[in-house]
Amino acid sequence: QVQLVESGGGLVQPGGSLRLSCVVSGTIISIKDMGWYRQAPGKQREVVATITNTGGSINYRDSVKGRFTISRDNTKNTVYLQMNSLRPEDTAVYYCNDRWMRWSWGQGTQVTVSS
Repeated sequence: QVQLVESGGGLVQPGGSLRLSCVVSGTIISIKDMGWYRQAPGKQREVVATITNTGGSINYRDSVKGRFTISRDNTKNTVYLQMNSLRPEDTAVYYCNDRWMRWSWGQGTQVTVSS
């Protein structure tokens, strides 16, 4: 059974930075395309960024381009999301999953951007 454990969230002021981590157990992610997703209160979950298994192709939603960076360390079975220049509209619970969201969701990590 695949387990996803996200961490690194918190409360940050606008313009601040956070680095999220997602440790995956129960499978080997080196053959998996992975993604970060987020869900704000009252809104549907949306994709933030995706990365292919080798990291050779990366995509971002338009609102985070130039501010967020997705990366992965297959030796640690971990995916990262570096978030810079955070905005209040980035406030959400952030989750990781494979690119097609086939695994059960983890608990996520709360990111709150507020002054």
